[in-house]
Amino acid sequence: MAIDPVCGMEVDPKAAQFKSLYKGKVYYFCSRHCKEAFDKDPEYYLTHGPVGMPHHGGTPDRR
Repeated sequence: MAIDPVCGMEVDPKAAQFKSLYKGKVYYFCSRHCKEAFDKDPEYYLTHGPVGMPHHGGTPDRR
């Protein structure tokens, strides 16, 4: 299992519908919203870790 870098949920890479390639690594997401949030600022999530589910429109719930 992979961990969604935005919300922290477990994601099965074999079944994941949403993924992004960043700096040569594939990241898997539980939803389109998490993928969009990551794509807007991948370094934030890779530096700070998962922050919870993003709101509609891909805006993360940064605490």
